[in-house]
Amino acid sequence: MSDTPVIEIRNLHKAYGSLEVLKGVDITARKGDVVSLIGSSGSGKSTLLRCCNLLEDSQQGEILFKGEPVHWKGDGHNRRPADAKQVLRIRTNLSMVFQQFNLWAHMTILQNVMEAPVTVLGRDRAQVEEAARGYLDKVGIGDKCEAYPAQLSGGQQQRAAIARALCMEPEALLFDEPTSALDPELEQEVVRVIKSLAQEGRTMLIVTHDMKMASDVSDHVVFLHQGLIEEQGPPETLFGAPKSERLRGFLKSTVHA
Repeated sequence: MSDTPVIEIRNLHKAYGSLEVLKGVDITARKGDVVSLIGSSGSGKSTLLRCCNLLEDSQQGEILFKGEPVHWKGDGHNRRPADAKQVLRIRTNLSMVFQQFNLWAHMTILQNVMEAPVTVLGRDRAQVEEAARGYLDKVGIGDKCEAYPAQLSGGQQQRAAIARALCMEPEALLFDEPTSALDPELEQEVVRVIKSLAQEGRTMLIVTHDMKMASDVSDHVVFLHQGLIEEQGPPETLFGAPKSERLRGFLKSTVHA
């Protein structure tokens, strides 16, 4: 059924010991949706993304990928995914781009982009290389294939990380503050790439502090406050006519940030 969401999160709870970070959150991203998560530091945005990609274990709630629920064993703080093959399949279909680029320093940019499709997915090396070069062209650094990460600017490294994520041919891309480690002029290089991916109709979940980008690229924006969804809706409503006092205060504070 084509209307089945790519990602669906229902009533998700996550705690670190006694600290409750997510207190029952619902998120849906259908094919081609760009959903941005905004909120103050500590509101649970990045944790939500990591739970979605099964990098963190949640204690309660459901995570569904294309209608298939994650299988769990144990309860509460002992809850873990029950099926390692399912975890690998979901994780390879939800490529994550981190705030810190996480490129391997000893590999060229081309090798970085090729590594996971070849070693994790077992794809043909020659085909992967052709695809990798194409994705590096797409993000504007096709001429940097033989360079090493240390030879690139932060913006170029982040674009290489996006090419690496794309080379997995994922169902959705997860961005965790993709521009927050960058200077403003380098930030714009990455924002342009993300905008072009949005225009292609790629499914994306984006945690961001960049309200302009969230406004420009999103179909749906979710404002998290202390582990709960305070307000959500289309960007023109959230940014143009916010209903909650907290969201109004948050937006006012970010204008000058």
